[in-house]
Amino acid sequence: MTQSPDYSILDNLLEGCQIISFDFRYLYLNNAVAKHARKSKDELLGHTMMEAYHGIETTPMFTLLKQCMNERKLVEMENEFTYPNGKKGWFALKMEPVPEGVFILSIDISTRKQAEVELQYQLRCLEALRQIDIAIISTTNLSLALKTTLEQVTSSLNVDAADILLLNPHTQILEFAAGRGFRTRDSERLQLHLGQGPAGRAALNQEVVFCPNMKDTQEPIIRKSLISEEMFISCCAVPLIAKGILVGVLEVYHRAPLAPDQKWMDFLCALGGQASIAIDSNRLFQNLQRSNMRLMLAYDMTIEGWSKALDLRDKETEGHTLRVTEMTVALSRLAGIPENELVHVRRGALLHDIGKMGIPDYILLKSEKLTDEELAIMQRHPVYAHEMLSPIEYLKPALSIPYSHHEKWHGSGYPQGLKGEQIPLPARLFAVVDVWDALLSDRRYRQGWSEERVLEHIRSLAGTHFDPKAVELLIQVLREKKQESRHDDG
Repeated sequence: MTQSPDYSILDNLLEGCQIISFDFRYLYLNNAVAKHARKSKDELLGHTMMEAYHGIETTPMFTLLKQCMNERKLVEMENEFTYPNGKKGWFALKMEPVPEGVFILSIDISTRKQAEVELQYQLRCLEALRQIDIAIISTTNLSLALKTTLEQVTSSLNVDAADILLLNPHTQILEFAAGRGFRTRDSERLQLHLGQGPAGRAALNQEVVFCPNMKDTQEPIIRKSLISEEMFISCCAVPLIAKGILVGVLEVYHRAPLAPDQKWMDFLCALGGQASIAIDSNRLFQNLQRSNMRLMLAYDMTIEGWSKALDLRDKETEGHTLRVTEMTVALSRLAGIPENELVHVRRGALLHDIGKMGIPDYILLKSEKLTDEELAIMQRHPVYAHEMLSPIEYLKPALSIPYSHHEKWHGSGYPQGLKGEQIPLPARLFAVVDVWDALLSDRRYRQGWSEERVLEHIRSLAGTHFDPKAVELLIQVLREKKQESRHDDG
């Protein structure tokens, strides 16, 4: 007579212990298995696994069990288990061949697995927020930042579509700004008054509005059309608030019922917060740009005022400074000076004689020839310009013309005696233009020259007084201007 095995030592272990026969029947199971399975021992003992759990034969766990049965080798796995009530659990399984079939040791690792899932979820949330942060930092284009935000919203929250409506501060109307996941372009025509629809209510009350069934809500006609075309069932609207001010609404849509938990809602609000930051940052940048533009315009108007005052004091021909400025900019563009540097060329040309503010009137306005001592004082005006402008940060890049436009190509100029390409290019270009305009203009001590005579004189000084390339550029610009004038007359 064969004696039955004594499994009493296994009965009260915290780990699950069970023996499955070769025909997949439960031969033995301890109390822990019954607890894990949430079934009584009577419901399992003597029954096959297929009878106890319908469809179990299609699971990876059953495949591994058959492998252990056939190959008689130890196998291990982590198995996700779905209870009859729909809840899930995780078990670490170790399957080992025994004479009766297979012995299975199971340890409930649901708590650890849930913690891992929660950690992965938190990491996905952090990554989504980080991607939005990168978009906000790396671009001043609001459309790109909102596009990245909506990509993270739809993927992280597993919803079909999302959009952002911005509040027009003048009309107090919510207007479409960006969208993702829509089948039609109807959403781009959205304009909602405060209090109108879920988005309008979220904006008006500054609170999250969840609509599990959009058909039950009072929607504007355009949104009813949108719902019928898009076949959305659920939506959720989150007010976008930056520094206490409403800036818009973030909406998410799904084509199946949504049953969000608190974590989902919290993350939606966090994404809404990032969208608010993106919108606020962009508006701050736009306001700063406008302020900077107005400030730079004020600077440039001040500079032009200075130049006109200098022309009047120096008895220069009216418009001399503006003419040589525009011509110098034209030559600089042709010479390949980058567009973003032309503003400094323009400012330098306008301020080319700013140093003459330090020259006494009896020298500056003297009609007779200057004495050597007076000439030495007059030739200090580029140094005075450097001393006056160098402490002004935004004018430092414009110093080359006021400081160096009296330098000469062969090195006999002042104040530094620079030679050839040691002289900054803007100053070399300006020097040619300045002489060209001065000789063409009537002065108190002489009549203006003809254009042919002026060009002949300037050509004669190429390679000594002037940079030869600067002379060529001047002639090219003058030729192009003549051709344009003939074309306009024709």
